[in-house]
Parts: sequence; C-alpha cells; structure tokens
Amino acid sequence: MEEVCARTGQREVDIVGHSLGGLIARYYVQRLGGDSRVRTLVTLGTPHGGTAVAPGAGVHPIVRQMRGGSPLIEELRRPAPGCRTRFVSFWSELDQVMVPVETACVDHPDLDAVNVRVTGIGHLALPVHPAVATAVREALESQQTREGTATSTGTPSVA
Repeated sequence: MEEVCARTGQREVDIVGHSLGGLIARYYVQRLGGDSRVRTLVTLGTPHGGTAVAPGAGVHPIVRQMRGGSPLIEELRRPAPGCRTRFVSFWSELDQVMVPVETACVDHPDLDAVNVRVTGIGHLALPVHPAVATAVREALESQQTREGTATSTGTPSVA
C-alpha cells in the first residue's frame, strides 16, 4: 500500500476484493494497521463469518481459513476499536459458496459497515456482473453509501 500511495500521490486507497481476496484485505485493514491507508474496502462474496463450504479446503491451508471457526475468522471477530476504514460488503442469496449466505455480511460492532444484498447473481458472477460493478463504483464514489437503494427491510440492495 505504501508503494501504491507513493506512486499515485494519494494518502489513501480503496480496495475491492472477491471471496478469499476480500478476507485477506479485511485482515490487512483490521489486524495489520491497513486502516491508515485504506479508505473503503468493498468485498464481494467474502466469508466474513466463515463458510461451511470452502472449495478445495484440503488443497491449500489458506482456503481452510475461510471456514467458520478457523483461527483467521476468530481473529477477525476480536475487537477492532478505532478502525477507520469503511466496509461495503456485497452478498447474494444465490451464492452457493457462502453457507449460510449471511456469512458474507460484515457483522462487527467496531466496524463502519454496510451490507448490500444482491439478487439473482451467484458467487462467480459477483465481480463481473454489470449491476454489481455499477454499485461498487457508486459505493466508492459516495461517502453516503447507507443512503443507497433500500428494500422493504431497509437493507441496500442490487437487483
């Protein structure tokens, strides 16, 4: 991040991460002091609460960290007072990698987070679907993400 900021002349950056990439970015922000450089972290289908389904979990140890109760997930549940980064998490009811789907929501009392429900889009399509790309751009352009389109439950959504 230091190199990116130096090259761009910016003090802060925004990060967009999909699935495990979002989890790695969250760890950087929340546990390694990255909140001093990351203004907004947007995640797409990221297992913030862990998932019961971790494709290839036996293949590589890092994939096992996506499971609920893993050391990584437990560490992200720890207090994070003063974390300055704004979190925007996109989740979908059709995401078959997030089990249950709500695990893709950021649910932490110390974090400034909004969870955006995406309808009709699966896990692999989240980073490439035009409606999601538009919503991500709007989230990054806006400091007022919480005022986005709301469903009847009051939750921002993308259809």
